[in-house]
Amino acid sequence: MAGERVPVPRLEGVSAEHFMQHLYPQRKPLVLKGLDLGPCTSRWTVDYLSRVGGEREVKIHVSAFAQMDFISKNFVYRTLPFNKLVQRAAEEKHEEFFISEDEKYYLRSLGEDPRKDVADIRKQFPLLERDIKFPEFFKEEQFFSSVFRISSPGLQLWTHYDVMDNFLIQVTGKKRIILFSPRDAQFLYLTGSKSEVLNIDNPDVAKYPLFSKARRHECVLEAGDVLFIPALWFHNVISEEFGVGVNIFWKHLPSECYDKTDTYGNKDPTAASRAVQILDRALKTLAELPEEYRDFYARRMVLHIQDRAYSKNFE
Repeated sequence: MAGERVPVPRLEGVSAEHFMQHLYPQRKPLVLKGLDLGPCTSRWTVDYLSRVGGEREVKIHVSAFAQMDFISKNFVYRTLPFNKLVQRAAEEKHEEFFISEDEKYYLRSLGEDPRKDVADIRKQFPLLERDIKFPEFFKEEQFFSSVFRISSPGLQLWTHYDVMDNFLIQVTGKKRIILFSPRDAQFLYLTGSKSEVLNIDNPDVAKYPLFSKARRHECVLEAGDVLFIPALWFHNVISEEFGVGVNIFWKHLPSECYDKTDTYGNKDPTAASRAVQILDRALKTLAELPEEYRDFYARRMVLHIQDRAYSKNFE
């Protein structure tokens, strides 16, 4: 049984000033319509992308399953020329394939050296940059990355969170997005930053009995729509059609808060990472106690964390 469903608000013609002053501080997802994104929404056809994007080699996810799972890794990494990827991803059945004729493809663009460089469509795909305008809703020095995404029809990506704010620009195609508040993390059965629940529309209630308590914030994105995804909001993405998107990530916190080795924008802030390490050491120390005492002091620790760290300012 699915949880409570809440539609993500959709607003037309929002200015940068109105967004920053009135909407951004609410820290909730929002679909923005009518923004000037340039000619990409009409120009980025399969033929155009194949021709202009060229034969640059790109690393992709390939899966025989529609529900891609980053925890169990039910996919393989392969490399294709960009033009071949676009053509294959737009197909339902493939004459050429790695695993099966109905395999799914997913591109998440990378920097020149993924260990050191962030993804930026302006650098990796300069001939396509001229077609797209980024919403100028944040300061240039806050910019972190612009990530090119291409998905096969029917592909569903795992539920996860990112540590930076971002705009998901739906350039072509249609996506269904389900988001969950950070406050509902306790219901999502997390392994790291990712949820174990793959089939969020029909979850295994015996295995995940608390999942139905999570409130679902839902929207459908069509060409030209822009979804604001605040940092820490979990999101699950379903490509209902072959589609092209671009994520614009920016730093909501001061730069020194982020891990300087993070080129993907998904490593926890350094203070959070240190806190988790300290907690792990505390739990190892508790393990030295008998079960009755361990349970008692663990519950006291939870109460102490709730009292000192939980916020009353968010839903």
